[in-house]
Amino acid sequence: MKLALAPIPFFWDAPSVRAFYEEIAHTSVDIVYLGEIVCYKRRGLRLEEWLEIAELLRACGKEVVLSSLVLLDGEAELKATRALCANGRFRIEANDMAAVSLSAGRPFVAGATLNLYNADALRVLANLGATRFVAALELSGEALAELRNTGPQDLECEVLAYGRPALAYSARCFSARARDRGKDACEWVCEQHPEGLAVTTQDDQAFLIINGLQIHGAHPLNYLSELASLAAARVDILRLMPQKSGTAHVIDTFHGVLTGRYTQAEGQARLATDADANGYWRGEAGWKACP
Repeated sequence: MKLALAPIPFFWDAPSVRAFYEEIAHTSVDIVYLGEIVCYKRRGLRLEEWLEIAELLRACGKEVVLSSLVLLDGEAELKATRALCANGRFRIEANDMAAVSLSAGRPFVAGATLNLYNADALRVLANLGATRFVAALELSGEALAELRNTGPQDLECEVLAYGRPALAYSARCFSARARDRGKDACEWVCEQHPEGLAVTTQDDQAFLIINGLQIHGAHPLNYLSELASLAAARVDILRLMPQKSGTAHVIDTFHGVLTGRYTQAEGQARLATDADANGYWRGEAGWKACP
């Protein structure tokens, strides 16, 4: 299986983004997804700057995919998506049906936010040009295996295997509302929380992570213990979520276990304090840690 790094979901300043990918360029990750997926207002980097980072990563042997916004609600977002899909140099991860329409006829990746749950939907996307799909977050291993057996056989399959999952998106900005501000006057408050704003229950239990228009689960996924069943379900690519620090460590751990450099137990020990939830894959609540 290959390793892929998802696009950064948080709002980091441009120097931090560049430094992050300079480090990632020298890791063992195979595929890197780039771009702003959450909010059009987060214009830390222009498309030309993302393309410069993409060329750097490609020069280091990485496959680079440019990710589109997950929610388009105006002409400005559509214009940016048109420019992204017309870049002519890198494949697109289409996270909205507008991006699918703009990419039709050329190879693209069908993102998880397209909500692909059955073989017919996969066939429609494959006929439009999709060469890979990112599985919907809550699909169990059993459900995905059935989907792989009945869907197009030449589509690559990618599964989120590590990190805090994105659960929902809204046209409203959760981060702005948390500061009693409207979306149009947000003053980019999400930049103050480079790994999101934690929300707890009244019992002080971890619940959610607020990130602009996006809500993440507070319990990170970790499918390192599921490598055998992932392979049995014909998963081709394991997706890892970026974090402010320690991403290279996570990549090295997954790569080490996949290549036999670390045992399963050693890999788990390297990540045990960071994430252990595997409930979705087992058909349980996503936050659960199933033995």
